[in-house]
Formats: sequence, structure tokens, C-alpha cells
Amino acid sequence: MSDIQEETYENKRTYRMVWLGAISLALVVALGVWGTISFVGKQHDRDIQNWEIRLGIVADSRVAAVEGWLAEQKSAISSLSENASLQVYLTQLVLDTEENGLKVTEVPEAGYLINLLNNHAVISGFWEPEEPQINANVARPGRAGIALTDRTGTLLVSSGNMPPMNPAIRAAIAEADRGRPAVIDLYEGLDGEPTMGFVYPIFAVQSEGDTNKVIGFVVGLRTVRKSLFPLLLQPGEVQKTAETLLVRERGALTEYISPLADGTPALKRRVSSDDKLAAAFAARNPGLFAIKSNYLGDEVLVTGRAISGAPWFLVRSVTTIEALSETRERRNAMLGVFLLLILGITGTVVAVWRHGTSLRAAELAEKYKKVAEELRERTEFLKVVTDQQPTAIAVFDQGDRYAFANKLAADNVELLQDEILGRKLSSVMNPESSKKLLDMLHFARQDNAVQSAVMNLPDPQHGDRIVKSDIIPLRTDQNDVQNMLAVFQDITEVVTERERRENVLRSLVSALVAFVDKRDPYSAHQSVWVAEVAVAIAEELKASERVIRTVDISGNLMNLGKILVPSKILTKTERLTEEELRIIRESLVSSADLLENVKFDLPIAETLRQLQEHWDGTGHPRGLKETAINEAARIVAVANAFVGMVSPRAYRDAFDFNKAVSILLEEADKKYDRKPISALINFLENGGGREKWQHFSNTLPDPEADEQPGD
Repeated sequence: MSDIQEETYENKRTYRMVWLGAISLALVVALGVWGTISFVGKQHDRDIQNWEIRLGIVADSRVAAVEGWLAEQKSAISSLSENASLQVYLTQLVLDTEENGLKVTEVPEAGYLINLLNNHAVISGFWEPEEPQINANVARPGRAGIALTDRTGTLLVSSGNMPPMNPAIRAAIAEADRGRPAVIDLYEGLDGEPTMGFVYPIFAVQSEGDTNKVIGFVVGLRTVRKSLFPLLLQPGEVQKTAETLLVRERGALTEYISPLADGTPALKRRVSSDDKLAAAFAARNPGLFAIKSNYLGDEVLVTGRAISGAPWFLVRSVTTIEALSETRERRNAMLGVFLLLILGITGTVVAVWRHGTSLRAAELAEKYKKVAEELRERTEFLKVVTDQQPTAIAVFDQGDRYAFANKLAADNVELLQDEILGRKLSSVMNPESSKKLLDMLHFARQDNAVQSAVMNLPDPQHGDRIVKSDIIPLRTDQNDVQNMLAVFQDITEVVTERERRENVLRSLVSALVAFVDKRDPYSAHQSVWVAEVAVAIAEELKASERVIRTVDISGNLMNLGKILVPSKILTKTERLTEEELRIIRESLVSSADLLENVKFDLPIAETLRQLQEHWDGTGHPRGLKETAINEAARIVAVANAFVGMVSPRAYRDAFDFNKAVSILLEEADKKYDRKPISALINFLENGGGREKWQHFSNTLPDPEADEQPGD
């Protein structure tokens, strides 16, 4: 073969290789585009499924909140229908008005029932402030209230601001006449305010639910704009177009009964019950998930839930534009990356063809070797640093296996650091502890947020340990949570010391109370009683644990300042002079001064300093008004006044509970906050307060019995 033939043959072979390479590259590009589109399509389907789960979780949480709210309202009204005193008084009221022909105002029981309804309405939320009168001096109907009717539906007594009877209320009364509760569904009340109510039958005493012995009904009405609708808002909501609504079916229409995102008020929009619309689909298919159109015509992902206890449906939706924006961005990014990858591969093929693969492979191997060495050095450095920490530190991968553990974390489970790597959490810790930590890992991944908890971990050698656990998501550059960092801090000594300090404080308070009682035998135990009543009021108001602790300690120490009052004044049996009364009153301020620099971690001194402030601003020393007076001081002031009236004094007998309550009510919104008074009355009538505190009215103690030489 000649040189020309040989060169021609080599050229043809080169051209064939080039064409084969080009065809192969084209096939790779085509397969890559198809694979990318197929992968993105599967990702799109997975994103839809993920949104179905996310919308379902939010819908379930909002349904639980709404159903809990309904249960609270029903419980507030049902507790009245089951009140034995109310049953007896209502029976007498019906008997006197229907059979004896008396007017409601002529029946003594009517006043008790009105006070009971007013107090219960304030505490349970079936109460709104009175509206100002119009120029014509015509009484303005109320928005909320509680009423009692006879079996015919005739209104007998009600709380202040009770709305007038309407067809919806009467229809619910007719339904309740069968012996079971009825719901007054949402309607437009005064000024278009969304209003709903509940009707419970009241049976004669010892009727055991016999519907023929229904003597009347308790009707509760309240507005829902400030209490119900805020429950539809999901805490931590980040989607701008996500929306949670309440709807109900009205024949061939679906009615929105909660406010809409476009500003439409509640009960102001209805749409067709066509299944193409999101609200209609959710109402007819609670629990299912679909892509529909909302009331604005936007395409949305939607799911629904039925509300137990009311004829409502909850609709949770988010627009597809916002929900699937990441999917579209991912598709475009993947296509772009793929095209760049193809260009890179082409360049690499040309480079390899021209320069050979051996040199390139050697360079890459050297590079990877350096990277591996750097990674090993960083790992060793991280291990050295974390092993010096006083806290246990571990990293868990997506399978809840140990990816890293410092020395303390390994020691806590009695394993070596090399032995613990790769093991599942459930195989290392006891079942109870591992379950708690696995739940925290799950929620941290689900919410992409830090989870913290305090747990008791068993320790056979040193007893149970109290450990604060923090689970922290470790995000990559793409914000995809791969691993979870766990930090375990032993706080056993801190908690034990705090409990010890709390016990020392309680002992100190008891000692100071006993010392004051020795100096003032006529009011012995008064501060303890004040603290007891104040705690009962605070718990009835569902106050915070901090407020309950504050009223307890403040009530016990309120008379500490009496150590500065002369003994002859404290033991005087005649009525005190104005100057002596001033000295006694100033002892409250002295109590605050004595405790000013004691570190209680609670506002004890400030509470004592405010005990003589009045709700209307006429008190002293600073003339504080309404909520400018702290909650604890408002509660202790009512408790102190009550105990002072129902306890005997050297110059008078004890007041009975009814008289004391009547005096407090006269001073409501003047000297005292109305809410603590209402809570006190409720505890006296329904919480066993009368029996529990009957001993307050016992005979005055003999001051000479505890008198010591030199007093």
C-alpha cells in the first residue's frame, strides 16, 4: 500500500470516528433531554404529593383549633344547664310567673340568676361592652349575651347586652326541645357582625334527661370575628397565597362564612356548588385533594375537612403558581445544567482525544488525594475541638444513624467513638429516650427548624439526669436538610439548685408569715387566707404560672410591714382612729419597701406597692388606672378585701359571703377590676368556695393565748 493510500485510509478512519462520536454525542443529548424532562415530571408529581401532605397537616391543625373553640363555647353553656342551683331557681321562676302570675321582677330568684348569667358571660366570653346610646335615647341591642327562657321560648332573664330573639334562635330552641343541644349557625348580627350561638335544654331537678321535664333553655350568643377567625391563621405561614377558609352549603350554593383574602367580609360571598370550584369540591369531598379554581379564578391546590360540632367545612388552598414555582425553577435549572454539562463533556472528549486520558486521570487522582487529605485533617480538627466541649455533640444522617459523635456523646452510651458511628439511634439508647429524640428529629426535618426539649434520662450509676436536647438542621448550599446536629446539655445541677432555692424561699415566706401573725393575733392567718383566695381567683381566670406564683407570695407577705406598727395598735380592741388606720394602711407600702431588694424573680415588691391603687385611678400612691395596675395586684386587692370582710374583727362580726360579694360588686369598675370579682363569685358558687372558706368566719382568736413576755 502506497503512502497516499495509507494516508487516505487513515483520513477515512478518522472521519468515521468523528461521525460516530458526533452521533453518539447527539444520542447522549437526546437521551439526556428526555431523561431530564422525565425526571422533572416525576419531581413535579412528588411535589404535588408533598403539597397534599403539607396542606393536610395545616388543615388538620386548623380543624383541631376550630373544634376546640366550639367545644369551649359549648362547655361554657352546658355548664350552666347542668348547674343544680340554676335548675332549682329557674323552676321556681317559671312556677311563679306562669302559675302564680307574678312578674319576673317580683320573683327573688331572678336577681340571683341575672348575677350568675352576668358573671358567667364575662368569664366565658359571651359578653361585649355596652354600645353608646343614640340621640333618640333608644336602647341599642347588644351583640352577645346569655339568656334563660321557659319551655315556650319566652325570655325570662338575661345578661347585659343580650341580643333580641330572632327566627334562627327560636328554631334552635325548637330543636333543643327534643332534649338535646342545638347550634345557632353563623348569621349577621348587629352592624353585620358575624354571630353564632348555642342552646341547651334545662331539665327539672332529678329528671334524668326526660324530655317531658324540660323546664326551659339556656341560650348563649357571641360574636366570632375576634375569637374564631384568627384560629384560621397558620402560625409561621410563609406562603403569600395560602388561605384557610370556612364554608357551608346553602342549597345549590356554597357560602364563605369567614373573611376572604381579597377583603370580602364574612358571610358576604356565595359561589356555585360546581365541583370545578375549590370551595365546593372541599365541602362535597372532605379529606380529598385536587387542583381546582378559587373564588378569584386562580388555579389552586386544595383540600378540605369537615368540622365536627357545626355544619361547616374547612378549606385549605394555595395557588399552583406559588406552590410549584420551585419545580419550574428546578426544571429550568436542570436543563441549563444539562446543556452546560454536554458542552463540558464535548470539550473533555476533544481534550482527551487530543491529549490522551492517562495524563488527565493522573491529575484527577492527585487532586482527589489532596481533597481527601484535607477532609481527613478537618475531621480530626473537628474531633479535637468537640471532644473538649462540656456538652455531648452528635450528628445524625437521614437514616437516623450516628454520622459523628464527640467523646462525651459516646461515653454517655458506653461506647467508643469508632464503635458508635453508623449505628441507629434506636439501637444505642433506651426505647423511651430514643423515641423522644426520633420524634424531635422528625419534626426538625419536617419544619426545617430547631427543636428543643428537656428530658429525664436514666443513669444507673448517678441516678436520673435532666438533659436539655437541641436538634439543629444542617443545611447545605441548596437549603436541603441532609444531617441533623444534636447537642445534649446536662442541666441536672441547675434544675436541682433552682428547686432548692424555691424551697428555701417558701420556708422564708412561711417563717415571716408566722412572725407577723404572732405580732397581730387579731388578723392571724389573714395573709395565708388572702394568698389562698388570690390563687383560687388566678386559677379561675386561667392566669399564667408566673402570676399565680406572684399572688401566692404577695398575699402571704402583704402584712410583713406590720412589724413596724406598734403592738398597742395591732392588739387594740376598740375601733381604730384615723391616724391609726393610716399607720395600718401605710404598712402595705412598708412591706414593699422591706422586700424591694429581695431577688424573687417575680414582681413581689411592685405588686404590694400597687395594692391600694384603684381601677378608676383614685387610689394611691401613684394613682394608677385600669390595666396600668399589674394583674397580680388587681387579684390580691380583691382577695384581701373579701377576706377582710368575711373575717371577724374586734369591733365587728364577720360579714356573710353574700354581703361581701354585694359590696365587691358595688365597687366593681371603681376600686376593683370586675374580672377577679366575677372569678371569685364563680368559685364560690360552682367551685366549692363557700364550703372551703367557711372557717374564715370563725370566732376571733384570743390575743392573750399567744402573747409572749415583752410583747
